[in-house]
Amino acid sequence: MYLHLGQGAVVPYREVVGVFDLDNASASRLTRAFLERAEREGRMVSLCDDLPRSFVLRAPAEGESTVYLSQLSAATLLRRAESNSFE
Repeated sequence: MYLHLGQGAVVPYREVVGVFDLDNASASRLTRAFLERAEREGRMVSLCDDLPRSFVLRAPAEGESTVYLSQLSAATLLRRAESNSFE
């Protein structure tokens, strides 16, 4: 199963740690520090031309985690994830 994040980017669903609303999550000082560090370390991928609305944290079994900035809302990404479920 894969989750489409926008701009042709897909990630394996099992590697998604979380989908976060950028406005709500960035209110926290710790989250802002985490995002700044990911950007400094080159672990952030922007998938949007406009302002991002959400971010997805991907942690593969091996390797470093990656933060994807998406123009799609967290609710839209959640609906996409739920519609791909075969449970």
